[in-house]
This record gives sequence, C-alpha cells and structure tokens, in this order.
Amino acid sequence: MAFTYSEKVMDHFANPRNVGEIENADGIGEVGNSKCGDIMKMYLKVDDNTITDVKFKTFGCGAAIATSSMATELIKGKTIDEALQLTNKAVMEALDGLPPVKVHCSVLAEEAIKSAVSDYYTRQGIDPEPIVGKIESDHDHE
Repeated sequence: MAFTYSEKVMDHFANPRNVGEIENADGIGEVGNSKCGDIMKMYLKVDDNTITDVKFKTFGCGAAIATSSMATELIKGKTIDEALQLTNKAVMEALDGLPPVKVHCSVLAEEAIKSAVSDYYTRQGIDPEPIVGKIESDHDHE
C-alpha cells in the first residue's frame, strides 16, 4: 500500500527535531499501540509553568516520527495549559496532512504530551486526572 506524504512530513521524518532524552526531566510520558507497534516517549523540562525543553524518542513508522517531531516543535516554549490544548488535528494540519491510515500517529503524539504532563503533575504532588484526564497505557486506534 503506497501513501503520499507531504513535504513537511518527509522533512520531519528525515530531519526530526528535538530527538533524545532529557536528564532529570520534570515529566516523562510513554504511550504506545501494541497493534501497530508505534511507541512514543516524551520528556519535558518545565520552568515556571512553561515547557522550556521537550525531547522525544519514538519507535515506529515515518509518520510516528514526524508527528512526534512536529508535536515537540508546537509545544516548546508554551505553557502547560497551552500544550494540553494541542490536538492531533493541529499536529496533522501543521504537517499538511497525513494519510487516513496514519492518523493514529498524530493521536499518539497528542497522548504522549498528555502523559508527560500527567507525570509532571504527579511529581509535583498534584492529581493530574482532573487537569489532563485519564491516561490509558495502551491504545487501540484501529
């Protein structure tokens, strides 16, 4: 099955931004989909409620890497509240679209952010569920 990817998707796949880990991260989120095999891990550094640094490690297809890269670009320098407003639709739009069969990758990117923010709040002694919502550990996006 052949997909047509936008130039932005190809650029973020070939030259991903913000790849790696943050030592002593303030929040770490990991989400995955056991059916498709995509796993995203996101690291946040937060200072005064602002995401000062964000990095990711993704095991998955090109679309998973591209959506992780774009999502980190979209939340870097934003407040936690602004980061929580980021939707998978906004990630897809920023990448000039994804093939329908790859939409789940953008959903994982949104969930990785929420998972990392949830971990951040937990580390601060704050119950994240009323703010972030319930985080599922494994999703089926089929």
